[in-house]
Amino acid sequence: MATFPAARRAYLVWSAGLLAYLVAVLQRSSFGVAGLEAAERFDATPTLLAGFLVLQLLVYAALQVPVGVLLDRFGAKAMVLAGVLTMTAGQVLVAVSTSLPLAVVARVLVGTGDAFTFISVLSVLPAWFAARRVPLMTQLTALIGQFGQVLSAIPLATVLHGQGWTVAFLSAAAVGALAGVVVLAVFRNRPPGAPAPAPAASPREVLDGLQAAWRQPGTRLGLWTHAGTQFSGLVFALLWGVPYLVAGQGMSPEAASVLLTVLVAAGAVAGPVFGEFTARHPLRRSWLVLSVIGATALVWTVVLLVPPPAPLWLLVLLVLVLALNGPSSAVGFDYARTFNPVHRRGTAVGIVNVGGFTASLTTTLLVGLVLGVAGGYTPEAFRVAWLVQFPIWAITTIGVLSARRKARRVLAEEGTVVPPLLEALRRHRRMRRRAR
Repeated sequence: MATFPAARRAYLVWSAGLLAYLVAVLQRSSFGVAGLEAAERFDATPTLLAGFLVLQLLVYAALQVPVGVLLDRFGAKAMVLAGVLTMTAGQVLVAVSTSLPLAVVARVLVGTGDAFTFISVLSVLPAWFAARRVPLMTQLTALIGQFGQVLSAIPLATVLHGQGWTVAFLSAAAVGALAGVVVLAVFRNRPPGAPAPAPAASPREVLDGLQAAWRQPGTRLGLWTHAGTQFSGLVFALLWGVPYLVAGQGMSPEAASVLLTVLVAAGAVAGPVFGEFTARHPLRRSWLVLSVIGATALVWTVVLLVPPPAPLWLLVLLVLVLALNGPSSAVGFDYARTFNPVHRRGTAVGIVNVGGFTASLTTTLLVGLVLGVAGGYTPEAFRVAWLVQFPIWAITTIGVLSARRKARRVLAEEGTVVPPLLEALRRHRRMRRRAR
């Protein structure tokens, strides 16, 4: 790698990390396309099926802060490699499991490895790219990585329906092993000659750093941002989207897979746009977040009011709006980056990442519980089950507004005053008139 120019070397390192994250998303979402098959293989009720994903997400969320601390101590390469290998082992267990306890252990391993990957890949971006490009690269990482859902929605689903459960999940494990080889060969924590990181913190310093990151209102703003914007699209993509479209809306499994692909592709288009907006208007990031939360709640309201099966155009609109959830949730990581010093960014990003996955596992479990009580995989049961999202949107919106107010107070104390949006728009219009 030393023979590559600096810019090309940076993109090569990023590509290796991106591959690891893309494979992590494949492993994470593989159970979603196999939801109905898993219910049959393990004789699982809707509540029990939800429990599989809830456990995986619970492990992921619970590990975010410890992973952030470990990341600050051991560096990104070790964490990404450990994550890839752990997920690969988990998928091998999924492939051979026929009993519920073994399947549970397998999904715990997948959730553990998944937890190691994303924030570790993000952590190397400031070392390899100029600060101005970091928000865009963060969005590109998050959004291109989501094409792992396409790998699970089409190739993995095709193998699953054609060759069976074992071959499908062993294939996913093989892809993970390949990603591990690439990470080992290419991925680097920092450019050659860059200053070495500070010595590992003591346990007391780790605790102080965790407390300092949490006390920072910008970190909490990132957490509520991630929680409010991520969960609806993630729950739809990881578990309940395909069963809902097939059993709740009468679509074929193939058509449902196509809609999941549309979700990922639309998110990939929106990601760079959101990243550029975040870079250009860092003081207006929260308005983007609140707009996405509002749009998602609105389109779900319309879909649930329409008796199933809903028109195809409305389901496509739902998927397009859900596609905005991932890009807007990445704004939470940008808050963690800009409001915290370098030495505790890993910890802050870990705190932020807890938000979306806690909201997601809560929603996943509640949807499964309501489906179980309301009659199983029926259109009417799904209409009732999806209503559990609305209290979560309300809580997270309040959290964003409260944390934003406190974060702006901190900015004002540092000399940066954020004018009200209407006043800023009027000022912008006046400046444009003068320019003419």
